[in-house]
Amino acid sequence: MATTFEVKVKDKKGKTYFKTMKADNVNQVKQKLREANYTVMGIKEKGIAPTSMGGMGEAASGLGAKLSKMMEGSVKLKDLTIFSRQFATMINAGVSMVRSLGILAEQSESKVLQKCLYEIKDQVEQGQSLSDSMARFPKIFDNLYCGMIKAGEAGGVLDAVLLRVAGFLENQNRLNTQVKSAMAYPLTVMFFALIISGVMLMFIVPMFAGMFEQMGAKLPAFTQALVDLSHFLVSPGALLIPVGVGALGYGFRMINSTPKGAYTIDTYKMKLPVFGDLIRKVAVARFSRTLGTLLKSGVPLMGSLEIVRDSIGNLVVASAMEDLRIAVSEGEGLAKPLERAGVFPPMVTQMVAIGEETGAIDAMLEKIADFYDEEVEAAVHALTSMLEPLMMVLIGGIVGSIVIGMYLPIFDIVNKIK
Repeated sequence: MATTFEVKVKDKKGKTYFKTMKADNVNQVKQKLREANYTVMGIKEKGIAPTSMGGMGEAASGLGAKLSKMMEGSVKLKDLTIFSRQFATMINAGVSMVRSLGILAEQSESKVLQKCLYEIKDQVEQGQSLSDSMARFPKIFDNLYCGMIKAGEAGGVLDAVLLRVAGFLENQNRLNTQVKSAMAYPLTVMFFALIISGVMLMFIVPMFAGMFEQMGAKLPAFTQALVDLSHFLVSPGALLIPVGVGALGYGFRMINSTPKGAYTIDTYKMKLPVFGDLIRKVAVARFSRTLGTLLKSGVPLMGSLEIVRDSIGNLVVASAMEDLRIAVSEGEGLAKPLERAGVFPPMVTQMVAIGEETGAIDAMLEKIADFYDEEVEAAVHALTSMLEPLMMVLIGGIVGSIVIGMYLPIFDIVNKIK
């Protein structure tokens, strides 16, 4: 049976519509909407629609879609990269596709990927194309992956395309690792800073507070504030802190789940001091690598721009991609719309223009991606080097402030005794 989806789309004139559609999976919905010249703004599964009594074909298709959803789960980028490279090697060596899929399923360390490969193998044996079979698992094989596989099948160069996919995934994994390492250090230090300050406020400050109360000392304003905060943290009212943090997190998630909210958040991300420049470089690197790889694999330009738009992970850049796609469909080149978008640095637009002039746009995009990968790596290294002393100063400042606050009354008592 087919699944009913609620979709939000925008036509060429920019008017927004809400529709309901029946399809086996999200990729099928997207394909139908693109064929109708709609821009997809959001897709949400509504429920399972009843199948017609038209025969066993629809029932089998619905059952296959349901089975695909049951099997879907997370697959590490590393496992997907290894699969792609090994699959390419076996196809190039003359091993049949069905046999290759069976062998790779048997030796896969990922249980989720293993189940999916067995299902894909069965579908290919029944006469379905590899790209259509993979499209049944959109959480594992996304539009980008399936688009490249489809182009490889059409051009008879599936092994070369699979190697290109593996290289793309390796670059993507390296870029993701660099970004995570940039974010991990400050978050880890902040976590330990909160733990240390919390322990001091909840266990050490009350000991000093009891001593000061016995001495009848008048507390300075800063010390009194620390004591009051300590009392709050050990009281039932402290439960308001995790509740408040949870509410903020939920609110942020709800805002980010709407197209307008996510666009606003992505806009502010790119304007953040220090981190904004890194986010912009990552977006440019992903755009260049993805578009260059798709074009080199034989995916048509319009289809490539749609895939980049849907997989870029940043709504500001995705909006620029949609404007670029519309401009290209009206006969413009790539360079001018990229320049108008205001997202891409002048070097990118100039190199794209040169690539168009020389007819080597895919090679030029890969050079841009290589350059910005190095830029991201350098930015991460510089950011880490800058944050290390700042984080140490932060922890020292927090601990030092609490210690000084506890000793201020003692200094006052000593001065009075003198």
